[in-house]
Parts: sequence; C-alpha cells; structure tokens
Amino acid sequence: MVSSRMRALRAMAVTLAVMGTGIFFPFILRSREALWGKTMKSRIISVVEASQLMVDNAVYSTMKRDHPRWGASNTALARWLPPVYEDGFSQPRGWNPDFLYHGFPLPPVREVTRHLIQVSNEAVTEDDQYSDFLTVWGQYIDHDIALTPQSTSTTAFWEDVDCQLTCENQNPCFPIQLPSNSSGTTACLPFYRSSAACGTGDQGVLFGNLSAANPRQQMNGLTSFLDASTVYGSSPGIEKQLRNWSSPAGLLRVNTRHQDTGGSYLPFASAACAPEPGAPRAARTPCFLAGDGRASEVPGLAAVHTLWLREHNRLAAAFKAINTHWSAETVYQEARKVVGALHQIITMRDYIPKILGPDAFRQYVGPYKGYDPNVNPTVSNIFSTAAFRFGHATVHPLVRRLDADFQDHTDLPRLQLHDAFFRPWRLIQEGGLDPIVRGLLARPAKLQVQEQLMNEELTEKLFVLSNSGTLDLASLNLQRGRDHGLPGYNEWREFCGLSRLETSAELSRAITNRSVVNKIMDLYKHADNIDVWLGGLAEDLLPGARTGPLFACIIGKQMKALRDGDRFWWENRHVFTDAQRQELEKHSLPRVICDNTGLTRVPVDAFHTGKFPQDFESCEDIPSMDLEVWRETFPQDDKCVFPDKVDNGNFVHCEESGKLVLVYFCLHGYKLHGQEQVTCTQNGWDSEPPVCKDVNECADLTHPPCHPSAKCKNTKGSFQCVCTDPYVLGEDEKTCIDSGRLPRASWVSIALGALLIGGLASLTWTVICRWTHSERKSTLLITEGNARVTTQPGLKTSQERGISPHKATAEDTRQQEPAYGSRVLLCE
Repeated sequence: MVSSRMRALRAMAVTLAVMGTGIFFPFILRSREALWGKTMKSRIISVVEASQLMVDNAVYSTMKRDHPRWGASNTALARWLPPVYEDGFSQPRGWNPDFLYHGFPLPPVREVTRHLIQVSNEAVTEDDQYSDFLTVWGQYIDHDIALTPQSTSTTAFWEDVDCQLTCENQNPCFPIQLPSNSSGTTACLPFYRSSAACGTGDQGVLFGNLSAANPRQQMNGLTSFLDASTVYGSSPGIEKQLRNWSSPAGLLRVNTRHQDTGGSYLPFASAACAPEPGAPRAARTPCFLAGDGRASEVPGLAAVHTLWLREHNRLAAAFKAINTHWSAETVYQEARKVVGALHQIITMRDYIPKILGPDAFRQYVGPYKGYDPNVNPTVSNIFSTAAFRFGHATVHPLVRRLDADFQDHTDLPRLQLHDAFFRPWRLIQEGGLDPIVRGLLARPAKLQVQEQLMNEELTEKLFVLSNSGTLDLASLNLQRGRDHGLPGYNEWREFCGLSRLETSAELSRAITNRSVVNKIMDLYKHADNIDVWLGGLAEDLLPGARTGPLFACIIGKQMKALRDGDRFWWENRHVFTDAQRQELEKHSLPRVICDNTGLTRVPVDAFHTGKFPQDFESCEDIPSMDLEVWRETFPQDDKCVFPDKVDNGNFVHCEESGKLVLVYFCLHGYKLHGQEQVTCTQNGWDSEPPVCKDVNECADLTHPPCHPSAKCKNTKGSFQCVCTDPYVLGEDEKTCIDSGRLPRASWVSIALGALLIGGLASLTWTVICRWTHSERKSTLLITEGNARVTTQPGLKTSQERGISPHKATAEDTRQQEPAYGSRVLLCE
C-alpha cells in the first residue's frame, strides 16, 4: 500500500511540475529576453532606432524646407573639418596609451589641468570692463543652441563594467586618468562618451558601412537656432509640459508653491537637485523645470531663466488685453515670437561684439543681408565642444548677492560656487531673484588670464547630478574634445586662415606669456599635438575682445551661420512688420530686468560693470517697446462686418491694393478647408470663411508620427502613440520602451494558472485520500470478543507483546485511534 501511495504522490508531483513548467516557462523565457534587452539590445538596437527616429522626426517637422535637417534637434553636429580618431572611425585621441602623435603620446588631460589651467580661487583677476551677466548670458545662450547627449548606458558594453568604477577604456567609458598615488594604485574620474549619431562609428557595423568614410558623429539634442528653446524647449513633449493649458492668455506654467514678492518662479520638475542643509543624506529637492534641463546649475542661470518666464507671461497678458479676440494659441505664439526675437537681438547686438571685438565682428559676422537658404545654420562640433567653452575661463568662483543699495547683502553672504551648484532652493529661500540679478549687474566677471584660466571651484569641486563625487571641468572639456575626434590646434588655425605655430618661438607670437608656452611644449612635446580648446583659450585676447584670433574666427563663423541660415531671424522682413521691428530694436536686457524684477535702477548696458548709483539709470528712462503696434485694428464697414471666430483656427487682417483682406489659418493638428484668403468687396466678403478640420496624422504612411513600436491613435487636433502592455512611451512620447515588468495579462494568467494548479492539486490529493481510505476498509480485521486487531505488516499483536487480549483492547484502541483518526481528518 505504501508503494502505491508513493507512486500516486510521485505522479501528482510530476503532473504539477509539468503544468507549472508549461505555464511559467514563457515568463522565464521573457525574463531572459528582458535581461538580454537591458544589457545588450538597449545599448545597440534601441540607441540606433532612437537616434534614427529623432532624425526622422526632425525631417518630418521641417519637411517644407530645402534642407529640413539643417539646424533640427537630434541631428549630427556639423563637421567643419574631418574628425581624427585613433582607429580611423571611432576611438578618441588618447584612447590607446601607446599610440604616438608625432612621436609622443598625448598628455593625460588631468596633467594639463594641473600644470596649465588651474588657479586658486584667491588668485583670480577680475574683469575691469564686463559684469558677471556677460558670463551668465553666454552660458544661457549656449544652452539655447547646443546639448550633446551622453551615452544612455552607465556600464561598459559587452562587459557590464560600471563606468563610475572602472578606470579602463571600454565603450562608453573613457575615464580621466589621475596620477598614481603613493601606493601605486591607479585612480580616475568617470567620463561617459557622447552618444553617436545613428549609423556612425561603431554603430556603422549594424548598417554594414563600417569605414573611415563613416566616422563617429555626435548629436545636438537641441535646435541649433537662436529660438529661445531655453524658454520653450526643443521638442513638442517638453513644450507641452511648460505651457499653462488652462490659461486663455497663452501663459507658461509657474511655480504654484512659491512666489517671489509677487513675481513667479519656474515650476518644479520631477528631477531632483541637491538637498537643503540638515536634510537626510538621501533626500533630494526638486529642480526647476524650464526649456533646458540645466536651468538649476547655478543661481545666475536660474535667474535668467526666471526672467524670461516672467517676460513671456508679461507680453502674453499685454497682447491678450490689446487683442481680446486672439485665442490662447495666437497669444502664446506671438509672445514666443517676440521673446525669440529679443534673444537674437541681445545676443547679436549686445553680446557677440564684446566677445569677438569690433574688427573680428566685422570680418566674420558683418551686417545682415537677409535670409540665405544655402547657409547651413547647424551648430558645429568645434563650436560647441571647444570654441564656445571659452566662457568657462570667465566664471567667477563666488556668487555675489547684493542689497537694494548694490552692496554686499548682510543677510546673504557670498557663496563659493560649489555651494550653489544645483541648489534652486537658495533662490527661493534666500532673498529671491533681485539679490542675484543685482550681483550679476554690479560685480565683475573673472578675467581670462593666461596663467589663470580656470578657478578651483570648477577644476576641483565641480558637482553634477549624474555623478556621486566632484569633477574637473577643464579635464572634461579636454577629454570631450578628444572623444569627439576634434583635430588639433594648428589644424584649426589653418582652417581659419591663421598661420601654423610649430616651435616655441612661433607659439609665443600667439601666446605672449613665455612661461605658459614652455609648459605647453613640455607637456605636448609637439605643437601639432595641442588640444584645440587649450590652444584657443591660451591665445592673447584680441583688442576689445574676450577671445583670441582662433575662437573669434570659429564663434564669428557660427554666429553668422545661425543668423543668415535662419528664415525666422527677426530682421527678415517677412517675420515682423517695419513698425514692429523698430519697437523690437528699442528693447534690451536692462528693460527686461526692469519689467520683471523689483529693481528700479539698472545700467544702460547689462554687460558692462557699473558702479551704483552713478552708472545706473532709472527704469523710467530705459526705452521699452510700444506694444500697440501689435494691435489688430478692424475698420468698421457696413459691407464687411467683423467675422466670427473660426473654431480651431484664427485669422489676421491686412490691406492689399487698398482692399481689406482676411488671411485664415488653423491651429496645429487642423487643416484649412475653403478659401484661405477672403477679400472685402462692394458686395461684402467675396467668399465664405473656411473651416478647420481635424488632421488624421495616423493616416500619413510616408511620415508616420509614431515609431513602429507604437500604435497611432488619432485625437482631436493631435494624435497619441499607444503602447502594448508592458511597454510604455519613452520621453519622446512616440517610442515604446520596455517597462521592465510583466504584462497585466501575464499576472492574470499567473493567477489563473496558480488557481488551476491549486485545484488540480486538491483534486489529486482527494483521489489519493479516497484511494487509501478504501484500502483501509478492505484490510483484514481480526476480532476477538470486543477486541479489534488489524493485521498489518510490522504491527505486533497483543499476544506477541505478552498482553492479554482483553487488556489490549482498550490500550490499543487508545494508542491507535488518534493516529488513524488524524489521517481520516486530513484526507476527509
């Protein structure tokens, strides 16, 4: 009987195992696939697909232009010279320690920082002409036109080595080597390579085009244009988060938790910044949400972002009051158009001439001659990775906050820069916007001196949210140039028509500080090995400039391309009316400050350091725009009455050949059906107003709005990309990515499977119990009088134990019934 019971139990176990395997095996396979996807597929295929998608989207959104990819976000940075990689297509300069350049290895970037760039905070020289606002504006504008995404992976490909821990060069890790300590242990600073543009460099293998003709390229995550993307974002997804959709006046979102004496702060983002003092170590306070994710880096940058948030809302409210018939969308777009124009005016009129100097500005930029469709405005690799990083040498190590008399604030002492990195709470809790703005206006920037290129706050104490420790900005810049394959200093001088400098004597013509020249040659051994960022930074400044000849050339060429290649440049006669352009020219950064802070006196030029009060003017004397030139006046005429508003669209009116004309347009996501233009005649309007009908974006098979991984669902005025569980939409809101969890249907299947297995187990156990119970009943019973003895193997009778049958009856019953009874209860 025991063997039968054991066989039954074994059968039940095998049955349950087979069923469990059948039910759970698909999930095991899926887990394995998910694991593979997270370690390898996500690093190769998803990166390629994502970059290709971003390029495709950029093309789709600008397909009406002759060169739709020029200046679009998420496309490759422009190359003005071919890149230089050690393997010809991907490996950075300095990747292989034994690789020689002109007979010498490249010096470690940290050694270059220590011997040539770094200076103590106390030793910096202050600029005698320009204020801290010049530095902050340069940083702000840089964030408007360039952002190179780093690798999305945090571990080395193929090996799963954490880039925060390894000191070996394994893609995407390219760590910055530090000098060996006394014990001989190698140390390094983490460094992630920039993401490669689709199908370039190592990714070329996936496309079958790996060759020196297809070298690694890096992407610009932003639109190249000076278009105030710092305020509005460079993608529809970010813009959607920034707008106040409930406002009839086309406003941007503001912070609902804090106010600055009546002024608005930027809203909070989901990203976490550095905590306040006394907060738990793991605590994080929210960062500011703006058009660019770096808005919280330092208080000065956050202040400028806040100024433009307020300026947009000020303009939008004024436009709505002037043109009450304007829709929220029209108000928003008109305010955005003006804010973008002001960014262009302040940058090209007030900022760039000070950086290049008057001679270089005339040579490389010159007067505006109109939009040129043959000019490529795409930000170049050399500009974003080297030349425009000159501003890092002008960053002051202190954050100065001033009181209403423009003196050091008694309650807000000076901050060392490292105490202000990614701490937006300092702006909110420590005086608000005004003390920061006063400090930017009335305190000088750091002067770029050849022996004082970058202060210790940046070379020893740089803090970024993505890293657990401190970093070195100078070494990061040098390493980034090598990562991007930038040719050396002399190659770029030749590109700009400047002479090559081969010897120490020749270098001294561009860098008059002989001590600096000697250090450069001691480290690099050969002039052609000099990193372009260092060489350009060390050059003597041009007269009236804050850059040397090389960077003046590169920055000037880039700025001219950004202006002439932008069909929406504010001076283009098709963008604004003559009257509007005249008003825009009156506006200035000091006026923006007057209109959006509590300051009542400002310098006429925000970039010149002024002494208070003699160099400051009353805000009443600072010119401002007359917004009345944006008023839409509609002449009253019995023949042509003012038309009703168009659903999901609007109209503008103008005069053409002395006749009143209405030009209709639809909001994004709608298409005009009917006459776009109607004219007032003696008999009234010559045609009925058109209507705006929803566009089914999902029906566009040529340029599908969603990635193939997602399903497109049309909505009114837009569309929605839908993912199949367990996939969710990525940040672009168009691509499905794995959520890392099981599908909801799988959980239901698991539950049903568990219920089924439990039911079968219960049924099987019941059958076994019934089986054993029936065998028990058929067992031979030996009865003597009232005594009952079961003859089972291994069970001795009472006689065998020497106990009389009568005495054994009660005793055996007491001893055996509970055990037998418990078995019955268990089975029955």
